Amino acid sequence: MVTAVVDYGLSNLLSVTSAIRYLGSDAVIVSSPDDLSAADRIVLPGVGAFGDGMRGLKQSGFDSAIRREVSKGTPLLGICLGMQMLFDESDEFGTHEGLGLIHGVVRKIPSEDIDGIPQYVPNIGWSGLIPSSGSDFRDTFLGNISSGDECYFVHSYEVIPSDESSRVADIIYGGRRICAAVCSGNVMGTQFHPEKSGQVGLNILKSFLA
Repeated sequence: MVTAVVDYGLSNLLSVTSAIRYLGSDAVIVSSPDDLSAADRIVLPGVGAFGDGMRGLKQSGFDSAIRREVSKGTPLLGICLGMQMLFDESDEFGTHEGLGLIHGVVRKIPSEDIDGIPQYVPNIGWSGLIPSSGSDFRDTFLGNISSGDECYFVHSYEVIPSDESSRVADIIYGGRRICAAVCSGNVMGTQFHPEKSGQVGLNILKSFLA
């Protein structure tokens, strides 16, 4: 099974690739959109601003190639910025169109908590995952972890799915829920970095690769 890690000039390739290989899967860094057709799974990592990320995908031709492979049923995992780019649009430094694979928008995390007290943004550090609905992560790609397991986050923006059923996990930040993981068919995403989240993150990647 070959996992393609997309290189569009704005991603943390080495840590993601190393984690996948550590789990025994064949990870290949792909810089040509045509190479995605040979992949059994695709990982779209990312750090930085939404507009820069989408610009990199479009200039390299990965935007249309990713949509094509998803339409064929290939599983896709977006990580951090990669998850945000799965959505319709973001207002980070202007309005930017996303891949539109999951409907919804990306918005700035509020600078105040629910009590009106200023809070630090970006959200950096470890947060416990809680199921968006139900009592556990059963029957999701987070099915081999438990509610409350912690993952590592670095983000100033949050995704707001149009369909609540696409939310898999949330965290609590400033007294409110922030979407931490999504799934719609064969398209999945994590706002946190599984490759930097210890054994919990490895368990999540292992589930995606299974």
